[in-house]
Amino acid sequence: MGMKVSDFGRLSDGREAKLVTIANKNGMSIEVTNYGATLVGAVVPDKNGRHDDVVLGYADVTDYAKNGGFLGACIGRSGNRIGGAAFEINGVTYHLDQNENKNNLHSGNNGYDSQIWDMKTDEAASSVTFSRLSPDMEQGYPGNFEVSVTYTLTDDNEIKIHYEGKSDKDTIANMTNHSYFNLEGHDNGSILDHTLQLDADGFTEIDAEAIPTGVIGSVEGTPFDFRTAKRIGQDIEKDNEQLKMGGGYDHNFALKPDGTVKKIAEVKAPVSGRKMEVFTDCVGVQFYTGNFIENSWIGKDGKAYQKRGGLCLETQFFPDAIHHENFVSPILKAGDIYSTTTIYKFSAE
Repeated sequence: MGMKVSDFGRLSDGREAKLVTIANKNGMSIEVTNYGATLVGAVVPDKNGRHDDVVLGYADVTDYAKNGGFLGACIGRSGNRIGGAAFEINGVTYHLDQNENKNNLHSGNNGYDSQIWDMKTDEAASSVTFSRLSPDMEQGYPGNFEVSVTYTLTDDNEIKIHYEGKSDKDTIANMTNHSYFNLEGHDNGSILDHTLQLDADGFTEIDAEAIPTGVIGSVEGTPFDFRTAKRIGQDIEKDNEQLKMGGGYDHNFALKPDGTVKKIAEVKAPVSGRKMEVFTDCVGVQFYTGNFIENSWIGKDGKAYQKRGGLCLETQFFPDAIHHENFVSPILKAGDIYSTTTIYKFSAE
């Protein structure tokens, strides 16, 4: 048990990053950095008591700045995609970076994932809180947005991520965490033999540029039906237009929110016996199978990550929700509190 803070390298502009390590009584530990409020690692025991790091990440901050993939990052002010890289609030049109085709992905080129956040540790609570003031019109979003993300490691082997924010203008607030998990170990190849159970009857169908069409399709009879646990690789190469457009799974699933933090998914690894349960109060979760991981991403321990070497379960509002009246609105009203929690809980059997 305990907490330590160490240096995590220096960016080319001189900014210094810190790495916080938190351990619990079970031999589980996590590493987080104030660069991007990023989850760098999670060392978790398997069914035989072997400990492995199950989160894809880099050795230090210079690799995070140099490489792609948003590994472990806190995404803001709005995660996922906004079609046309523009939106309207209160009759005013706001323009964002066009960083994926003509659309906006993960808020563009100057996202929260590339900022050095303020940091406050709380050893008694086994937590660290990263905070920043995102100024009015940063990335193109209206409102001064005071935002924080708190990581807590519990003695139940839970990584709790709590987001909180307030804006002085109506804005979009849609934070998420972009961790890639491989429950056999971050450097252990494909996740296609992992099984996934996901409590969703529908998913948001996408167009050729991965922007939702507005249709919430039924998972029934499709490769998107994970209501009963199945191998992630079972249907990933099926002749399905939605899978082809995503290069595999890269789709938002419609959850059944009731205002509470509740279990929405369970992932299991066949060899190690590790299990990860996901809990959230969000309306959606993006399931992504690492279809575009590049071999040039040299991760921790000098390992080159490979396509489908990690999976993401990014809890959030639906992608491009600002443009679809049938999706829950991602607008945060001025003065209101944005507050949401997601938990990744680990065990082995």
